[in-house]
Amino acid sequence: MTDVKDTATHFMAAFNAHDERAMNALHASDIKFDAPGFKASNAHEATSYAMRWLKGFPNGKMTVRHEIVSAPWVVQEVIMEGTNTGPLDGPGGKIQPTNRKLVAKGVQVLKIEDGKITETRIYFDQLDQMTQLGLMPTPATV
Repeated sequence: MTDVKDTATHFMAAFNAHDERAMNALHASDIKFDAPGFKASNAHEATSYAMRWLKGFPNGKMTVRHEIVSAPWVVQEVIMEGTNTGPLDGPGGKIQPTNRKLVAKGVQVLKIEDGKITETRIYFDQLDQMTQLGLMPTPATV
């Protein structure tokens, strides 16, 4: 039996290596995947979510800042960094490259069973990301 932390670590390494095949292999065939503007119910669709980000940010990397492991759950506070030099598929359509750097904070909640990610929930500040990419005006300060 694979340790849940090991599976989460392998997924992060696969993401940072932009290894679509490895990410797909770590997703359960019937995964329940939920992220802002995106839901998936199979491994291929779940992997496509990561690949959308990596297509939009070809130099994209994720770093785990903090992690809580309580099998079968892993909760990770992450930072996604990269420069938007490729098109990004979003819920509202394709976003053309802005050539801006993004440093985004988020949380992912993973349920891992028998070495496979069976559930994923992703949370991040969409307004902050759109502002960093120059797609929204900078909010006024009070």
